[in-house]
Amino acid sequence: MIALAPVAVHAATPAVDPAEAGIRAAMLDSAEGWNRGDLNRFVRIYAPDAVFVGKSGVTRGKVAITQNFQRSFTGDGNSRGQLRFDFLEWKRLGERRFLIARWNLSGGESGMTSLLFERRADGWKIVADHSS
Repeated sequence: MIALAPVAVHAATPAVDPAEAGIRAAMLDSAEGWNRGDLNRFVRIYAPDAVFVGKSGVTRGKVAITQNFQRSFTGDGNSRGQLRFDFLEWKRLGERRFLIARWNLSGGESGMTSLLFERRADGWKIVADHSS
C-alpha cells in the first residue's frame, strides 16, 4: 500500500516589477516632502520637462509646476494637510509606467491622478501628471 502524503499547492506569486517598486518609493518620498513642508523634496519626482494638467489648465516644466505648488508650503508642513496616496492601477507602456492613484489630504480633500513615469538617469520621474 502506498501512503499518499498531502502536497502543498502554492499559487504562483506575481513577479514584482522593479519599476513599480521604485516608483512607489519615489511617490512615498514625494508625499513625505509635502508633509514636512519641503517643496523641493515634493517636486523631486517631476522631470524637468514634465507637463501638469489640473483644473486651471496645462502647466509645462518642473519650474512652473513648482511655482504652482509654492503657495501651500510652509516651513514645517503644507497648509492643505498631510498627503497620502492610494495606488489603484498600474500599466506598463514599453519602458514607461502609467499609474492611476487617489490622493488624499488629512483636511478632507481628495482626488484622482494619472501619472506617466519615465526612467531617467536620476530615477523614475513623472513626465505627465493629470490631477483633479
